[in-house]
Amino acid sequence: MSRVIAVTNQKGGVGKTTTAINIAASLAEAAGKKVLLIDADPQGNSTSGLGIERENLNGSLYDLYTGSKTIFDVIYPSPIERLKVIPSNIDLLGAELELASKEGREAVLKDAVASVKDEYDFIFIDCPPSLSLLTLNALVAADSLLIPMQCEYFALEGIGALYKTFSLIKDTFNPSLQIEGILLTMFDGRNSLAHQVADELRKHFGDKVYNTRIPRNVTLAEAPSHGKPVILYDMNSKGAQSYLELAKEIVGNETGVG
Repeated sequence: MSRVIAVTNQKGGVGKTTTAINIAASLAEAAGKKVLLIDADPQGNSTSGLGIERENLNGSLYDLYTGSKTIFDVIYPSPIERLKVIPSNIDLLGAELELASKEGREAVLKDAVASVKDEYDFIFIDCPPSLSLLTLNALVAADSLLIPMQCEYFALEGIGALYKTFSLIKDTFNPSLQIEGILLTMFDGRNSLAHQVADELRKHFGDKVYNTRIPRNVTLAEAPSHGKPVILYDMNSKGAQSYLELAKEIVGNETGVG
């Protein structure tokens, strides 16, 4: 059964786009899943990180929101055969104005995704690091949230704000929304604070916290500049191996947790 997972955190710099690209790629390449990655962030980093030129798009998520193209018109191939992409660029900022006066504006993406959902095992949405109409559309379209978190003190404050947003969306727009999992990123096992934050998250969220931890890894930072997910850039790197482990963990979870 297809799962639509929004990769989101209202705090920037937590490895959100890195996670969106690499978990989508790992599930497609190593687990043989059919995956669609929707770049819902106007920065377009998931787009360029998969080798698609943001400046030369014949169609993008913006066109889907404005109604000038259907979802079928804006799906692109990626370097991995079973991974497809709906790209974005800075034009997406204009979609907020287009959506503001549209009836049912919070469900435009959900309605579009419904027409392709059965074609994929997983659909990931890379969300902007802010609460906006673009993020709202992503959270209404999603079945669950994957939340990357850096192991630092302020991350615990950020998760509280995000959980309030999750509860609001669940109560108002998407009653079936679940938390897929919380992913610890940029993890440094030598840092005692990292372990303290991890323990605190486990205490509050239990098995919603993935066992897999994504380490600080230079290869993860280098791969996007080559337009490749890390498993194509350096399969043997710690970064690649950690996302492959996460893919196994996600495949093993038949449902998210509420």
